[in-house]
Amino acid sequence: MARHFLDLSDAGGDAVAAMINDAISRKAGRSGFVKGRADSDKPLDGHVLAMIFEKNSTRTRVSFDIAMRQLGGTALVMDAASTQLGRGETVADTARVLSRMVDAIMIRTDDHAKIEEMARHASVPVINGLTDRSHPCQIVADLLTVIERGKALPGLEVAWVGDGNNVLSSLLEAAGLMKFNVRVGTPKGYEPDAEFVRNARAAGSRLTLTDDAVEAVKDADVIVTDTWVSMGQEHAADKLAAMAPFQVNNALMSHAKADAIFLHCLPAHLGEEVTEDVFESNQSAVFLEAENRIHAQKSILLWAFERL
Repeated sequence: MARHFLDLSDAGGDAVAAMINDAISRKAGRSGFVKGRADSDKPLDGHVLAMIFEKNSTRTRVSFDIAMRQLGGTALVMDAASTQLGRGETVADTARVLSRMVDAIMIRTDDHAKIEEMARHASVPVINGLTDRSHPCQIVADLLTVIERGKALPGLEVAWVGDGNNVLSSLLEAAGLMKFNVRVGTPKGYEPDAEFVRNARAAGSRLTLTDDAVEAVKDADVIVTDTWVSMGQEHAADKLAAMAPFQVNNALMSHAKADAIFLHCLPAHLGEEVTEDVFESNQSAVFLEAENRIHAQKSILLWAFERL
């Protein structure tokens, strides 16, 4: 049976820790390498990853492509407009065809049910590059970034402010697996998915849900936010108004620890969810976080291919 990575729980805490350790090691081993040069061991030499994009992408597209090159393999890009998926071919048939042509499939789409169907019918690993439900690849990169910035995960105090979206869902899943705590500050009506909240608490993570941004960030080690209006959603004025008190600005950052890290999966809308002075500050790790998508993707791929 193929090893799929649809959510962090598919791997589990020990595997996520192994991914992070592998990413740290491989990143260090590339010191002085040009970005397109393969790692010395080329563990995925000859392997091909099909990347299906039904949503726009910069970091996911480039990081998976470069990840495969650095592992010694290759990647090909597909989108709905230029494939038969866009003309009505089923996800199941696409999965069965691609399984005979490539070694793994990464899909970035809207409905999580699509990726679950892909995984049911594929005989090669399927990786979640983002769905409306979750974004596990992003969170592996985020955890790697936090560790590189000198923070330990067990007992870490993470604050999320803004929309209770798919990135937050995967962050909550990680909290349960890696034993850190999350304080979630969202406006009423924009709370996180209740299933992810229940599961994280059941796994022993201490979660606080509040509609007070200051309460959420008080003494936090890490502050995380995301765009208030996700891809495919209308730019609703009422939502933006509700989110306004949750903007990450210097006043809000002052309630966190002095060495708190600011994370954002990008792209950012400066002046909405975060101000430019926070985004460009020494506390911001957003560009390290973006770079780490490559290193996280490499380790996710190796786990999916049972090399970790």
